[in-house]
Amino acid sequence: MLQSIIPFISNHPILSLTWIVLLVALIVITIQNHFSTVQEVSRGEATRLINKENALVVDTRRSDHFRKAHLPNSINLTPSEIKSGNLGDLTKHTAHPIIVACANGTASRESAEHLNKSGFDNVVILKEGITGWNTENLPLVRRK
Repeated sequence: MLQSIIPFISNHPILSLTWIVLLVALIVITIQNHFSTVQEVSRGEATRLINKENALVVDTRRSDHFRKAHLPNSINLTPSEIKSGNLGDLTKHTAHPIIVACANGTASRESAEHLNKSGFDNVVILKEGITGWNTENLPLVRRK
């Protein structure tokens, strides 16, 4: 087996390097997720938080994407606004759970961690983001 790996790497250096980079990225992301103070929640758990605990959804996508479709009663804050502390009306909701959503669930962790450090105690991430929400035909406010 090892005898065939060495010739493959020498014949396909770009493919081999790409594979190594992806493997390292996967390991880093897994470690970050494991040690993060912010957890992911399923769409079912997010629905429960919204309906039973008055959770507020923070959509971190660009404003044009937010206007096209977003979760009901969600607010739009970009990652740069969250990072700079420009939270607007969100500061009135520190006692409520906050669900941070992005397009596909991969870009919301940093924003959620900033919110957590800004004094929001119950911050979670929507698993698979707005895309996952939409694939299950859950309600979205759509611009007409």
